[in-house]
Order: sequence, then structure tokens, then C-alpha cells
Amino acid sequence: MDKGARPNWDNPMQFVLACVSYAVGLGNVWRFPYLCQLHGGGGFLIPYLIMLFLEGVPLFYLELAIGQKMSLGSIGAWTAISPYLGGVGLASVVTSLYLCLYYNIINAWSFWYLFHSFQSVLPWADCPINSNRTGPIEECERATPTQYFFYRETLDISSSIEVNGGIHTGQALCLVLAWLITYLFIVRGVKSTGKVVYFTATFPYVVLFIYLIRGMTLHGAINGVKYMFTPKMEQLANPTTWINAATQIFFSLGLGFGSLIAFASYNQYNNNFERQAIIVSLINSGTSIFASIVTFAIYGFKATVNYENCLERTRLLLLNAFSLAEDSITMDTVFDWIEKLNTTYPQQFAEIADKLENCDLESELDTAVEGTGLAFIVYSEAIMNMPLSQLWSVLYFIMLLLLGMGSMLGNVTAIVTPLRDFKITSRMSNELLNGLVCLFCLLLGLGFTTPSGNYWFTMFNDYGATFSLLFIVLIEVITVSYIYGIKRFEKDIEDMLGHRPNWYWKIMWSVTSPVLLIALFIFYIINYIKGGTPTYQAWNKELPCMPMPSHCLHHVS
Repeated sequence: MDKGARPNWDNPMQFVLACVSYAVGLGNVWRFPYLCQLHGGGGFLIPYLIMLFLEGVPLFYLELAIGQKMSLGSIGAWTAISPYLGGVGLASVVTSLYLCLYYNIINAWSFWYLFHSFQSVLPWADCPINSNRTGPIEECERATPTQYFFYRETLDISSSIEVNGGIHTGQALCLVLAWLITYLFIVRGVKSTGKVVYFTATFPYVVLFIYLIRGMTLHGAINGVKYMFTPKMEQLANPTTWINAATQIFFSLGLGFGSLIAFASYNQYNNNFERQAIIVSLINSGTSIFASIVTFAIYGFKATVNYENCLERTRLLLLNAFSLAEDSITMDTVFDWIEKLNTTYPQQFAEIADKLENCDLESELDTAVEGTGLAFIVYSEAIMNMPLSQLWSVLYFIMLLLLGMGSMLGNVTAIVTPLRDFKITSRMSNELLNGLVCLFCLLLGLGFTTPSGNYWFTMFNDYGATFSLLFIVLIEVITVSYIYGIKRFEKDIEDMLGHRPNWYWKIMWSVTSPVLLIALFIFYIINYIKGGTPTYQAWNKELPCMPMPSHCLHHVS
């Protein structure tokens, strides 16, 4: 394409918002809080912030610089650096394609939950009645209403990946809607995307802020926030903590997909991308921490409700077993009474010992959940217990949708921009090319709406873009530092910004980031080999799920 014909962002703010909308995604809400919980609460922030400056910001800067300098998508940009490196750009496009195929199904689930939120009673609040109208459906009784609604009503999940069935009509329609909106957001390329990001990048913060205020006023919320900010420093000696911090930074910023190169290619040549790289990286990490405070407030509320329900069940058990007066045992004195009754009536107490539950607030807070389990089960359960639950449900799923749609803009742009750089496709209109890409992804994505679709989703999510991304970014940083050359790259940056990058950037690009990426790559390979035959968790409707969703899932090779 003629360089002069290439469209540009209307202003630098559009570019920053596009990067924020792309980088701040569902991982900030459902992966980062899980890692905090897993690796010692506030203590996890130390390796996380260190990795941000050793790996995240330098690699983010590098991709923006390449895109802005070359004014081409990933394939064209890497081919311009060296004709032998076009494959790096092609690998980015293929990885983005993998992501596009399954990522929009999450948006389809969000639409499904959003539409079901406009009811007088949320459908995941109670178990549906069985066909004989004699009581709740057995499968739902074994699980909980929230788990049943997700696994049976939403996914209509099969017992394994081999057991298949027809397309879930409701899910398929939601997926069509998700792709239709994605298409409308990108229909005229950067011109329409530039307008949409004002909303997709900012509104989630409005919802998060509303949720923060609501979350902090919930009963027991402070227990969750305290848990988050109480560091377990011994976790810093665990290598997995550092590896997970580095991996989270890497994937959260969206490195290696080609989206950042594509976005930067629409910048003015002298745009100050250095400042923008630092701003976007800090906003992304700040959002993760902010979203975690909200999540832990809701964790605290849910854990406290579960803990108090457990105490109430124990209180009633003791009152009935020992024929005590109703007001003799309070929630605060349950443990004292257990000790007292055990000492006074040991034989009678032994008869109910197996019925007594172990009520522990700390163990409730220790129960770590990530991914769809957090987004669609834990949050739904917490929302269900709030006053005006329909309002909070609508707000929450609109926020999830905007986070998901914002990331989809970057994912589709990473495919379309390199394609547009080819002569054959450059003659096609934006509307046609973008429409064909969206239609292709939609048709392939329909497989995720079948009963075994969630297992395929898990497989794509776990294996579709991990090894490949690490390898792509490792090749990128080695190419720029040692094939293209740091000196030459410095001159390009000076040409665009008017000054050369300082020593920090050069050390990160030439030594620190490549070493970290190689270490991560080796770690993934070792873990993969040590893991043996890969397994996945399959839903078993015969197993009781209480107290955790994972209890009704079993491993299948």
C-alpha cells in the first residue's frame, strides 16, 4: 500500500485508549486476583512489579517502536527488518487467529448471563423444579444453583470431550451477536475503532469504581481486603511465584500477538510512544491491583456469608441434639459450646461428631478460583446475595462484555492489519475484509457452543497461545538486539522521538528480557514434560460439588 494512504488515529489519546482497551482484559479481573490469593496476597505484588519493569515495559516499548517505525502490520514490519523474518509476523497472526476463535465465546457467555439478569429472581439463585414437580432437579441439588446454571443451563456440558451433540442454540445466537458487535466496532478500521475505545476503555473503570464502593460496604468485605494486603513473605522464596508474576505481566500486556504493532502502525511518525508505553503498562498493572481489591472485597463477603451459614448450621445441630433453649447459643459462642458439650457429654457428642462441619473463615478465603469459575460462578453467587441483585448482575456482565470486546478489537486488528498490507487484499474495502475475517472466525467458533465446547475452550486457552507467544517475543527481542542491531534501532528511535533510548532500555532489550524469556520458555517445557499425559477436568453430574465447583469435576486424559 502507498504509505500516504494509510489512515492514522485522530489523536494520540485514541491510540492510548486502544492500547488500554486491548491490554486491560478479563485476565485482570479473573487471573491476577487468583495469583494474589495463590502466592501470599500482597507479597505477590513485589515480584509482579519487579517483572513489570524487567520484562513488561521494555517489550511493550519495543513492539510499539517497531509498529510506528515501519507503519506496517506484523508480517510487513518483520519482513521489512529482514526478508527471513516474515514468519515471525505470520506466527503472530496465527496465534491471534487461535485467540479470536475462542475468546468471543466468553463474550457470548456474558451476553447469556446479561439477558438472564432481567428477571425478578436471578435464574442461578434457586434450583429449577424437576419434571415431576416433586422437588429440585437432582443434578442441581448435588451441586449449587450457580454451578448448575453455568455447567448445565449455559454450557449444557457433556461428560467428556468425546461425547458430543448439537449446537446450543442460545449460545450460538449469543456468539453471533458478539461477532456482529465486534464487526460493527471495527467495520471502518481505525476510524471506527478510534471512536469505540473512548467507551470500551473507560466504562469498565466506572463499573469497577461503583463495585468498589458497593463491595467495601458489604458485610465481611474487610476480611477479604485484609487477606489481600497481608503478605505471606515466605512465598517470595518460591520460584513458581516469580515465574507466575513474569507470565502474568507477559500475557496481560498482550505481547507477541501483533496487536500492539498493528495499533502503533497507525500513529504519526513522530508520536511519543515511549511515554505512552510507560503510561499504558502502569495503567494495566494498576487496573489489576484495583480489580483485585474489588474482587477480594467480594471474596470477603462471600467467605463471611459461607462461614456464618456454617456456624448457623452448627448452632442448630447443637440446639436440636442437646435440646437447648433457642437463645442459649449465639453465633459468637458456637466454638465455646462445642468445647463445653464435648467435655460435659462426650458420649452424646460423639454421636453427632461426624455431622459437625469445620467452620473456618481463613480456609474459606484460601479457596483460590480462577478463570470462568471466578467470573461466572463465584461472582454470580456473591451478586445473588446482594440487595438489588439484578442491578449488580447487569452492571457486572456489561463490564465483562466491555473488557472482552475491548480485547477483541486488538485481536481482530492483529489479523486484519497485516492482511491489508498485501496487494491482493489492499484492493478490498475495509467493510468486506473485516466482515470476511469475522465471519470465518464465527463459523469456526460455533464448535465451542456444542456440549463438549467448553473442553475445547480449555484446550485452546491452555495450549493455543503460551509456548508460541513466548517463542515469538523471544525471537522479536533477539532479532532487534542482535540481527537488526541495537545501534540501528537506537537511530530509528532518535529519528522518531528526537532522542536516543537511555541505558535502561538497552540493557533490558539486549540482556535482561531475553534471559527472562529463555528461563520462562525452559520452565514451560520442563513443566510440560514432567506433567506427563495432559488431562482436563470434566463435569460429573453424579459427584457432589460442595463446597467447591472443582469437587464435581474429575480429571480425564
